[in-house]
Parts: sequence; structure tokens; C-alpha cells
Amino acid sequence: MFICLISCTYISFAQITTDPISVPPLPVTRANVNSSLTTGKVFPNKVDDVKAGKSGTKPITDNIADNKSLSKFYKAVQVAGLSETFKSKGPVTLFAPDDNAFAKISAGRLDTLLRPDHKPQLLAILTYHAIAGKFNSRQLVRKCLNKKTAVFTTLGGGKLTGEIDADHNIIFTDETGGKSMITKMDMEQSNGMLFVINTVLIPKDKILL
Repeated sequence: MFICLISCTYISFAQITTDPISVPPLPVTRANVNSSLTTGKVFPNKVDDVKAGKSGTKPITDNIADNKSLSKFYKAVQVAGLSETFKSKGPVTLFAPDDNAFAKISAGRLDTLLRPDHKPQLLAILTYHAIAGKFNSRQLVRKCLNKKTAVFTTLGGGKLTGEIDADHNIIFTDETGGKSMITKMDMEQSNGMLFVINTVLIPKDKILL
């Protein structure tokens, strides 16, 4: 069981214990989804993104630092004091909003969020983008399809609801009703798995003011 104390600026994933992932039989009725699962290509049209993003020899923090499209997320991680957290053993699965996702937030609101007096709010938002354990896209899809939706508990203690849309994309709905889509997937990390999403997820009671 993982307990996240949002007032702390360092969270050790070495303290996380995760149960083995149990994948139930898939009640899949859509032939193309079933076919993609059996071939190991959940989103065949995004295979190039997957190949380009793999860097399994380095931890999450190092890889997001090297990714120009995640510069705003990396800056937020630094301000929140989570750099060492995302370097620790894990494993952890991170859904990182790209710079275009942060561009949906007004500059004033983002600047406010990055101020020292808003650090607890920033910590709550960033840890809402990660879950304990290492999950690839196939496992996420299976969990979502098993009961049409899947609820994931984040490192911050919040809940994310996952589902598969008509175009077979993985969509997350946050606690405020906002939706975000995975745009790049299965980026192997030495301490987990990295996905890129197109909207910043917001936990309950942490709406950007």
C-alpha cells in the first residue's frame, strides 16, 4: 500500500509495494481492437511514436529532461522538488502532459501554480499524473475493456478513470471531469513506464485558480 503525504517534497518509490498485475480474460467485441492486442500493437498508427520514445536505460527524470516537448512538465517537477522522486527505483507509470497541454492553461494561472506558496497544489497535481507499478499500453487497455472503464489510484491518492474511445485511444477522466488522451505510449524507463498525454489532469479540490 502506498501512502502519499503531499506536504513532503520527496516521495520514495522504494517504499511502494505493488501486487502482481492480474489480467482477466478480455470481453472484447471489436475485432480491430482484439487484433491489435494480439499483435502487440494497441495503436498501430502510433508505432513510430513508441519507437522514438524508448529509452529504457535511464530513469524518468533524466528522460523528461531530455525531451523538448516535456520542458514545462520538467520545470514543474523541478519546482515541486520531485526530481529525485522520479529517479528512484519505482516502478512507476507516469502520464506526462506535453508543452501543448500546458499551453491550454493561461500563462497567469501557470505562473501562479509555479510560485513557492503554491507548492502543495503543484505537488498534488504532479503526483496525480503517476501510478505505482509498471504498466504498458496493452495492460491499460485490458483493464479498461474488462469493465468498460478502469479506476486507477494515483500517487497523490486521487482517482483517474480510464476508458477506450471509438478510435481506440486511451482516455483519462480526472476528478474535475476533464479529459486527456494518451498521444505517445510505452516509453520504457529504467524505473517504470512513460506516456505522454495532451491535457493536464487536475485532482479534486485542486482546480487552477
